[in-house]
Amino acid sequence: MQQIFNFIFKNSNRLLFLLLLGISLALTIQSHSFHRSKIISSANFLSGGVYEKVNNINEYLNLRTQNDALALENANLKSLLFNKKDTTQIKKLDSLKGVKPSDIIVSKVIHNSYNVYENYLTLNSGQLQGVKPDMGVINSLGIVGIVDNTSAHYATVISILNKKSLINAKIKKSDHFGSLTWDGKSTGYVQLIDVPRLATIRKGDTIVTGGQSVIFPENINIGTIERIYTDEETHYYKIEVKLFNDMTNLGHVYIIKSKNREELINLEKREKDE
Repeated sequence: MQQIFNFIFKNSNRLLFLLLLGISLALTIQSHSFHRSKIISSANFLSGGVYEKVNNINEYLNLRTQNDALALENANLKSLLFNKKDTTQIKKLDSLKGVKPSDIIVSKVIHNSYNVYENYLTLNSGQLQGVKPDMGVINSLGIVGIVDNTSAHYATVISILNKKSLINAKIKKSDHFGSLTWDGKSTGYVQLIDVPRLATIRKGDTIVTGGQSVIFPENINIGTIERIYTDEETHYYKIEVKLFNDMTNLGHVYIIKSKNREELINLEKREKDE
């Protein structure tokens, strides 16, 4: 203890100077914002540098953990990708009455127009695959159109969204027939015209292809009744049909061979000539 007192006594002047210097610096910092900002900035610079170094060390030490987490996340994403259902795959087509599997040609839509009055599709199948004009085109949801022209490897199809399209159709539960047309207004709706007013129909009834068509087999789905009108000129029913198909989003389709079409056409032509 005596040594401490001796040290303070011998260095009293120096200690007093340092004390007064500290007090003056504190008063200067407190009373002048410029000096205070400089001191704080210097402290932040030093502490910031230290924190950055420490953070770099921590990041380096945690790299293995982060890499493991990223690897696990990557594996999960790949699993989701590989297990995701392929929306472009060919959907299974239910068996068609009177149509053999050999009479069906699987094709793919490579071009589809639906925003004009006369819409067409292009398929990547043609004459070499056995495609001919006037063959019916459907998919797993219903009818799509009728083959118009063919080349060696491609075919154009008159879409049901075409004002020139005219397809025989009927009300499924009553077998009353009409003609399926399109008024050019909506891609989701077609019209069934010339339906006798004797027909018992209501909203929600299913519309299918009719047996009078030589292009499509009977009972291929088309859509459901949305609205029912009476044509003022013909006094027949005019039915608004909501399509099962989304005609703006078509992938794989099925072309149906009609082996008896030419025979039927020739027979009808012969009867007219007679």
